[in-house]
Amino acid sequence: MNEMPVETEEIIKKLQEACMLAGVKLTSKRKNVLIVLLSSKTPLSAYEIADSYKEQFQESLPVMSVYRMLDFLIKERLAHKLETSGQYISCAHIACDHQHEAPQFLICDRCGSVKEVGMKKPIVDEIERSVLDTGFTLAHRQLELHGICKRCLNRSAQK
Repeated sequence: MNEMPVETEEIIKKLQEACMLAGVKLTSKRKNVLIVLLSSKTPLSAYEIADSYKEQFQESLPVMSVYRMLDFLIKERLAHKLETSGQYISCAHIACDHQHEAPQFLICDRCGSVKEVGMKKPIVDEIERSVLDTGFTLAHRQLELHGICKRCLNRSAQK
């Protein structure tokens, strides 16, 4: 296995401490699934995670196990599921010490990159109020916006 980048090592160490304080276990397989997500530049499906896991750690991991581990990582706010694509990414604010804002994902339709940005609480509250006024109840406070990233726009302009 390749050595982890220092940043990833620091994130994993911090997560192990946070999980211990919360009374949950960050098993080696959960940690390795998180490493797969951290090392990917684009969101991954559970099947892609299983393939990358096998490649990175020379060990097979059934896709059903990947789903269970992803459920854990999402519950512990270490990863996110992109509902529009059914893919997963690590939380961009994974090592922060502050309270997180509601996640908003900017998804590039050309290269598949995802940028996570936080939405201010008043904006989320206003959206939720508008939704509730229609009689609809939100299940998730996560927004996914599709478009073209700056890098892809620059590539298009250069052609």
